[in-house]
Order: sequence, then C-alpha cells, then structure tokens
Amino acid sequence: MTRILISAALLGTAALISACSPEGGESAASPAAERPPAEVGTIEVVPEDLQVVSELPGRINATRIAEVRPRVGGIILERVFEQGTTVAAGDVLFRIDPVTYDVAVLAAQASVERAEATRLEAQQNEERVTTLLERNVSSQAEVDRAKASRLQADADVAVAKAELRAAQIDLGFTNVTAPISGRIGRANITEGALVSAAGSEVLTTIQALDPVYADILQPVSELLALRRAVESGALRELEPGVAEVRLYLDDGTPYPHPGRLLFSEATVERTSGQVTLRAEFPNPDDVLLPGMYVRVAVEQAQQNDAIAVPSQAVQRDASGAAQLYLVSGENTAEIRSVRLGRAIGNRMVVEDGLATGDNVIVDGVQKIGPGAPVKPVAWTDPSAGPREQADAGTADTSPDGARELQDASAADAPATPADTDTVAN
Repeated sequence: MTRILISAALLGTAALISACSPEGGESAASPAAERPPAEVGTIEVVPEDLQVVSELPGRINATRIAEVRPRVGGIILERVFEQGTTVAAGDVLFRIDPVTYDVAVLAAQASVERAEATRLEAQQNEERVTTLLERNVSSQAEVDRAKASRLQADADVAVAKAELRAAQIDLGFTNVTAPISGRIGRANITEGALVSAAGSEVLTTIQALDPVYADILQPVSELLALRRAVESGALRELEPGVAEVRLYLDDGTPYPHPGRLLFSEATVERTSGQVTLRAEFPNPDDVLLPGMYVRVAVEQAQQNDAIAVPSQAVQRDASGAAQLYLVSGENTAEIRSVRLGRAIGNRMVVEDGLATGDNVIVDGVQKIGPGAPVKPVAWTDPSAGPREQADAGTADTSPDGARELQDASAADAPATPADTDTVAN
C-alpha cells in the first residue's frame, strides 16, 4: 500500500513539472500575446491654400429704419395696418380727419378763380390802352401801368395755384403712408388721439430686414497682426469681393445664406479698442432680427501651401508641447513633436514637424502608444455629409461608432503621456 502511494505521488510531481515547462507556458500564453493591430483613422498630409478666418461677435441691424411721424395735425380716425406685418412703400398706415383740409382746398380753389378773373381784367385793360396809344389817345405811361397791373395779376394767379397745391398736399398727408418697405412694429398711438405736425410723436417704426447688416467687432490688435502677416508675405490679402462671410446664430446654428463684407470703419472705438466691420446678409425668411447676437466667420486673408490637421489629432505631453501620432512605414504608431500655428475652423495649422505624405492618426489615439502596431483606415470628418463619408471610405467614423470602438478597447489601451488634453479649437 505504501509503495502504491509513493508511485502516485511521483506521477503527480512529474505532471506538475511538465505543465510548468517553457514549452507549455508558451503555448498557453501565445493567444494573449498575438494582439491584433488597433484600427485608427488617418489622413495624408497635403499642402493646401487655407483661408484665414476670424470668428467675431456681432449684432444684427436693419439696413433701413423709418420712424413714421404725422406731417399734418388732426384726430387719428383709423389704423389701417396690422402690427408686426410686412408693408410696402406707399401703403396707408393711418388716416387723419381730413375735414379741415378739404375746406382749405376749396378755399384755395376759390382764390385761384378770383386771381384768374383779376388777371383777365388786367389783360383786357392793357389791350385797350395799347390800342388807344396807337391812335395817340393815351400816353405811354398809361400803357406801362396797364402792363404792370397785368404782370401783377399773373403773379397773383401763380401764388393762388401754389397755395392750392399746398392745400392738396396737406389733404393727402391725412393718409399717413409707409415711406419704405419692411417689417412694421407696434402702433404707438390709437384711434381718437390728437397728433400734431410740429410734435415728436412716432406713430410706428418700419425696418427693412432683407437684407440685414451684421455689425462685427474685431480687436485692433488682431487687425494689425493680420496686416503685418500680409506685409511680411506669410499671408496673402484677398481680392475685393472674394472674402466669404458666414454667420452663426446665438445657439450655434449655422445660417444657410453667406454674406459679403462691405467695409471696415476708419476709426477705433476708444473704450473697447475695437474696430467695427459691417457685413450684409440676405434675410428672405426674416430669421435675422435687429439686435440679435451672432457670431460671424470672416475670411480676411489666405495662407498658401499650408499644412493643417484636425484639432482632435493634436495631443499634448506633460510639458504642454504639441504632438501628433503618425503611422510609420512598418504600420506602427510613431509620436512626433510639432509646432502649431493659428486655428482655422476646426483645424490647426502645423508650422513645423510635418512633411507632405505623412500619415497622421486622427481617430483612435486612445487605443495606441508609441511603437504599437496599427491598422490605418481613411478618416472622414463626422461633420461631413453622407456623400463625403461614402467617398472617403467605409470605416465607421461617426461619433457613436468611434465611441463604441473606444469603449470596447479601453481596457487594452496602453497609458501614455499623450493621452491628455487636445487642443481646443
């Protein structure tokens, strides 16, 4: 019995030694060691001409504003327009009691008739005196006096007609009309109110809202820096009329219609040190209203042969220096320090550290470290449309797809100093 127990113990020890041998360890650990390359989204570096865009705050203003005031006095009989609607130039807005102005027109017409009768008498008298002078019955002095009387009668007729015209104009002003086309506001006065031509009553206000102005504020320091860059040759000034202006609403929604830059003020605002730029935008749907706060992206210059990468590709080391992950020739991740320039949209200009043809890793840097094997696929901006994404490749680069891929491999991702802050756009 003792011999049997000893033999069993020896066999168990031999089996344990065999299981712990190097050959057995390699075969058990080999599946974990053969980790597949991480799939990463990449772009190829290609120099391009980039527009230097400044995103600036602004306010919407109407292109024309008309304060409607009475031009004659009287009682308001009727408000004709609907408040808050669109009116056309010449539309009747208010009616003022016309009775006294009707009477004034009748009186002026009577004055014209009386002046014409007086002129007729003066003409006949001049003709008689002239005939008598030919017969040597009257003197030249009498002829001159008759002629002067006729000329004075002509002038009296002209004055009477002018007074009639003025009375007719005043009568017409009892219909208060819109001086411009646009959106009309609230009525500041009601039926039955007495208004005066000499008063300061604003009956209502009309604003022309298609197109509208966007008054933009830019620090003078930025403007001077752009001018110096243009003068040094680092940037190229855009031709007049080429610059595109884009507008974003207060909630970040892009406005669908591009605008055009009209001019820049020649003076600097003393308290803020800013220069006002004015752009014009079409507003067919009345989306833009006066006083609305907006952000305006203004193309102000062009940088030729620039290299730019998406902002999300930029990483930072412990000291804050900018870095990028690149795909090496062996399909491994390589980290490289770069020098960044200005931000243009959602991209960063790389001043130094990249060359044409480099493959920069944009998506998937959380899953890799320096020297890690990678599987590069073409990266497409998630903000691009479906057609652009289909043309760029079939990889799922949408925010949801990228998030799922990152979550699935988060446990396997090596920790590196580069997995920290990205550059804010």
